[in-house]
Amino acid sequence: MTALTQSLALWYFTRGSGALSLILLTAVFALGTPTLLSWGHRHLPRAVVLLLHRNLSLLVCVFLFLHVASTVVDGFAPIGWLDAIIPFRSGYRPIWLGLGAVAVDLLLAVIITSLVRVRIGYAAWRWVHMLSYAMWPIAMLHGLGAGSDTRSPWMWWVDGTCAVVVLAAVGFRVRVWQPHDRRLRTLAVGLLVAVPIVTIGWVMIGPLKPNWSKRAAPSAPITPSVSVTSGAPS
Repeated sequence: MTALTQSLALWYFTRGSGALSLILLTAVFALGTPTLLSWGHRHLPRAVVLLLHRNLSLLVCVFLFLHVASTVVDGFAPIGWLDAIIPFRSGYRPIWLGLGAVAVDLLLAVIITSLVRVRIGYAAWRWVHMLSYAMWPIAMLHGLGAGSDTRSPWMWWVDGTCAVVVLAAVGFRVRVWQPHDRRLRTLAVGLLVAVPIVTIGWVMIGPLKPNWSKRAAPSAPITPSVSVTSGAPS
């Protein structure tokens, strides 16, 4: 395998593993809603939902690790292993790669607390587990800001479908939520409408613009890119 072929293979693998990680994380997020609500159905018992939630979470760990590993090994951008763990340390697209590191840290926190759940207690584990739901929006922003496929039509479908699934899950959760102060529910509904609109507006004037790569990493050292259909490094 030539160096060029190996580089292309790693580049495709990095993109694919990142997209697949987002899809799996979306499924985990969606399955987390019935899990939190202790919901079950005679055709889909709660035990099955819990098993799917757990197994898909393990798959997220696997593909996220592969995504990080292939990015570091590829060498297209100056990204090291510490950059995947310590947020905003990298000199290459620090904000967007930093968000990816935050998502990784949240996942590590869930894994570690799950391993010592008996020692720390259910309440502490649950609070950490709830914080892990912030992984999805953080991972989405990471992909939009740092991903080379943000402007590709196929990635529009992936991001759009994942967003619709998550919004539906959050909407269902808000619908059955009965807070003591009804204004909190109104605020939640307002955010449910406003956040997607603001995000779409930002994507239109940011990542979808041709010069986004320069604004995302103005001081990053750029190596010669390889022209790849629907996903050339930018």
